[in-house]
Amino acid sequence: MGIRGVSKFSLVLLAGALLLLNGCASTQYVESERDPWQGFNRAMYGFNDGLDRAILKPAAQGYRAVAPDFVETGVRNFFENLDDISVAVNNLLQGKVANSASDIGRVVINSTIGLLGLFDVASSMGFTKHDEDFGQTLGVWGMDSGPYVVWPIFGPSSLRDSPSLVVDRILLNPLTYVEIKTFERVGIIAVDAVSVRAELLSLEETVDEISTDRYTFIREAYLDRREFLVNDGAAVDDAELYDELDEE
Repeated sequence: MGIRGVSKFSLVLLAGALLLLNGCASTQYVESERDPWQGFNRAMYGFNDGLDRAILKPAAQGYRAVAPDFVETGVRNFFENLDDISVAVNNLLQGKVANSASDIGRVVINSTIGLLGLFDVASSMGFTKHDEDFGQTLGVWGMDSGPYVVWPIFGPSSLRDSPSLVVDRILLNPLTYVEIKTFERVGIIAVDAVSVRAELLSLEETVDEISTDRYTFIREAYLDRREFLVNDGAAVDDAELYDELDEE
């Protein structure tokens, strides 16, 4: 994924979109209105970072080294196709009926012509890929983000976005309703996590160059990106973001 010529704020959004915890947590911090539980959150950040360094990042590096590009693309397409089901439901809950119908069309096309989603045929046919989840749905319904929170293993979230861990990842995930053995289910989840982590590898050096405290950078990237998504792409104030980063 190219990042040359991307503005700092665009990179913040990109990093938030591909978010995974890594880096060292600082022991000096200032609690803010958006992050009143920072002591707990930094502890969870450190825990997740340890897991990432010990297990996930090495696995992603190995995957990137041995998997051909077409395999990586096919794996991501497969999981994105499953995600389109949750996207369709959330678009419907938000009153975006046309987008929801388009999402359903994507699932039908990619699951059939695209061989269970391995090929993204729908995009080439004009069916746009959307990005919606239950946290965004609650935001559209008027719920404030609430405090920032870092969950063990699952990483950055907010009080409003946390139910999405159950609604989108379990209740609206078709694999929940497929009868497969436990070790096979764990294997599928692991492949998904490793493939996402592999996409992050090329971003780490750039993130290091523009941030002195990764915890703060990730927090602001996450929260501002979520505001961006809830407002369907409405711009947030770059100056406001960097003022908050400077305060830390």
